[in-house]
Amino acid sequence: MSRAPVVLRVGGVLSMPVRIRGLVVGGILLLGLLVVVVLTLTLGRLGLSPDDLLRAAVGGPDALGARERIVLETLRGPRLVVALGAGAAFGVSGALFQTVTRNPLGSPDVIGLSAGAAAGAAAFGLLWTGILPLPLGALVGALVAIAVVYLGTGRGFSSPVRMIVIGIGVSAMSLAFVQFVIARVGLEQATVLASYLNGSLASRSWQDAAIVGVCLLVLVPCALVLSPRLGLLEMGDETADALGARSSLTRACSVLVAVGLATAAVSVAGPIAFIALTAPQIAKRLTRAPGAGILVSAIAGALLLAVADLLVQQSPFPVQLPVGILTAALGGIYLGYLLLAEWRKGTV
Repeated sequence: MSRAPVVLRVGGVLSMPVRIRGLVVGGILLLGLLVVVVLTLTLGRLGLSPDDLLRAAVGGPDALGARERIVLETLRGPRLVVALGAGAAFGVSGALFQTVTRNPLGSPDVIGLSAGAAAGAAAFGLLWTGILPLPLGALVGALVAIAVVYLGTGRGFSSPVRMIVIGIGVSAMSLAFVQFVIARVGLEQATVLASYLNGSLASRSWQDAAIVGVCLLVLVPCALVLSPRLGLLEMGDETADALGARSSLTRACSVLVAVGLATAAVSVAGPIAFIALTAPQIAKRLTRAPGAGILVSAIAGALLLAVADLLVQQSPFPVQLPVGILTAALGGIYLGYLLLAEWRKGTV
């Protein structure tokens, strides 16, 4: 029998159950994340030495030489921070969607939200280059995609088969539109868009890190506030309403927060596949706890994307592959496993 959780209350606004197992799992994942951060900064021809890392940790970038400072501040640092931020955003977004839909297949990439965000960003890049920011286009595209999927299911995401089929259709149309945009723009823009479409962390900047960082600072606390009510939704809408969860409002707010997080991640890293699908499931299986598992999902998502990007950077190929290709290859296998498991349970 598992121990009852300790209820943590912050300022009378946030009330969150904390389980010892969840704390242990989160701590282990954070240690793994620290190892990946060190490896990312030190491995490879341009990697920093352990002494350089220690000097930077103690004295800041000014304590480094010119070459090491360029590597940390321009080449490796922004890319690493964007990977951590986008991975965390994907993880929390997936946790919210899977809890709202009560289905492990309910993630932004499976239901077409990520592809819709990419299409919106591409449209704004084509029509209003330099006038409106790409994140705004990604948000519009994501909202349109999630609205189409919601209306198409007819039962509020309750049919996983219909949700997946409509999501595949939305993804296909969105990606076809992105290909149309690529065909219309110049060669340089087309190259950038093609890399973005595959999900890439190359040439990321501190501005990209700031975009996803601000979204995390604003939206993750919102997800934590919603987390206790999301746990009640797992018992059914009638029970949740009887316990004061206001299921319709909670579900709507959760979807909006999830859309915002997925949009932030897609706008800076592209539609990287399957991080949002796998991170919440890893968190749930490790913690063995009910509910959305917001913080552990965030750490798991950051760790997954950072590891994938590390593998891509250290790959022996002469041309560095976009990280989205690796996550899609591995995530596709996991999606097949999930579909088989759901079929055996009779839910698909």
